[in-house]
Amino acid sequence: MTSQLKTALLLGLLTGLLMLIGGAMGGRGGLVIAFVLAMAMNLGSYWYSDRIVLSMYRARLLGPGDAPGLYAMLQELSANAGIPVPRLALIPQQAPNAFATGRNPDNAVVAVTEGLMRLLTPEEIKGVLAHELGHIANRDILIQSVAGVLAGVIMYTASMIKWATLFGLGGRSDEEGGNPIAALALAFIAPVAAMLIQMAISRSREYLADASGARYSGAPGQLASALGKIAGYAEQAPMQGGNEATAHMFIINPFMGGAAKWFSTHPPVEDRIRRLAELERG
Repeated sequence: MTSQLKTALLLGLLTGLLMLIGGAMGGRGGLVIAFVLAMAMNLGSYWYSDRIVLSMYRARLLGPGDAPGLYAMLQELSANAGIPVPRLALIPQQAPNAFATGRNPDNAVVAVTEGLMRLLTPEEIKGVLAHELGHIANRDILIQSVAGVLAGVIMYTASMIKWATLFGLGGRSDEEGGNPIAALALAFIAPVAAMLIQMAISRSREYLADASGARYSGAPGQLASALGKIAGYAEQAPMQGGNEATAHMFIINPFMGGAAKWFSTHPPVEDRIRRLAELERG
């Protein structure tokens, strides 16, 4: 199954789950309130994600004259990807890592850490840049925002059902065929299911960005080598002073810290490297 098809199916699952929990609520009013709240939170994140995250990590925008070699790589790879050259930013962090953000290819930025520039070879850096351009070209910020809205509505609605059921407010009555116990069980299960589906979407987009990046750079092995180095560093010395809510944006989770892989926004590094090795072999 391709990553694009898997993403579509997972978004369909989120939508189906939303319809299910919306039906358990009984009335439309609560669902509309939940939708408005989720939209407000995620719309701000979608529209201003570049400013927010760059400011959070004290990133400094670079011009072509600040890093000519890096900028030349970005121009070449952007041409291969068929997108405008994104802005380039440098993060004052010694842990090697990178991320891309921006609501569309015309407003995108690729940010790399000082550690990435210091610890990786130029070929590996090129592989990392290609991966990040894959996220931009594949409109992953938009897709993650849509998934975030759906998951947010599910979580808000589930919370409303819990309170309504526990205190006997609203919802479907027994005469209308509702089952308060089933509704309460769904209210506890649905948010966990939504979170797992959202993480599965994130993992699927990472695989797709790896494949896209390998195609843009023409060197899957260099991206695989970079992933191994970045992951090894993250396990030994997680990023300091960052926000774990942004972990999904980075090429490798910079706050690994032994978190359970089941709840990771990234696929296992070993699996990503294996897939890239298969691409290298053709």
